[in-house]
Amino acid sequence: MSFASRDGIRLQYALQGRPGAPVLVLSNSLGTTLDMWDPQMPALLEHFRVLRYDTRGHGGSGVPAQPFGMAELGADVLAVMDDAGVEQAHFCGLSMGGMTGIWLAHHHPARFGRFVLANTAALIGPESVWNTRIERVRAEGMAAIADGVLARWFTQPWLAGDPSRMAPVRAMLENTAPAGYTANCAAVRDADLRGLLGGIAAPVLVIAGTHDAATTPEQGQALAQGIPGADYLALDAAHLSNWELPDAFSGAVVRFLSQA
Repeated sequence: MSFASRDGIRLQYALQGRPGAPVLVLSNSLGTTLDMWDPQMPALLEHFRVLRYDTRGHGGSGVPAQPFGMAELGADVLAVMDDAGVEQAHFCGLSMGGMTGIWLAHHHPARFGRFVLANTAALIGPESVWNTRIERVRAEGMAAIADGVLARWFTQPWLAGDPSRMAPVRAMLENTAPAGYTANCAAVRDADLRGLLGGIAAPVLVIAGTHDAATTPEQGQALAQGIPGADYLALDAAHLSNWELPDAFSGAVVRFLSQA
């Protein structure tokens, strides 16, 4: 692992793959780490040099003392790229990571080629849901919300399957620092990116899950319709579609990015 630094915060990242290959930045969801992309790594490394990182407040990255928003999350990506010596890359983010991608596509188009925005929306609400979750984590810790979050992340048939495949996801969620988690909840709660969509000129693929209750297919369709020329793909999965349908997700990402 390597570390970049921005605003006094340590940002953990890993750069893997053959030098000279196109670089792909992966941005994790709320309550996970860079390990959420493990199911994609074999397929992606055949085509790309992969730069994945822990969003601030998650995994090995630092927990800031002050509130922050999408502008800070986006600037962290650029800091990691700079530290890794990456001038330009493709981008794939899921949920909160997808919101970070929307911000980057609008504000820093020169640093990126194509974007995959998965299981995300330009506005994820309502505010009351975020406030309730923040209060509960502050009072009871991450374990108090784990079962409810996992039930939204996956379909019931998947949850009823082999329990060993759930263990790494639960561990990522429960080991997230409560202060880091709640700060990122607030960042997502306060982000309304709808006004940015029309100004995005990069090629974009929006991936949604047909059973996703956190960011619904309707929200995914609205996101794709708001970005000029964006493609849309629905997978038969819930919120963590990359984990529930790893082969289908990886194949869609490789096909779209390989059109560059």
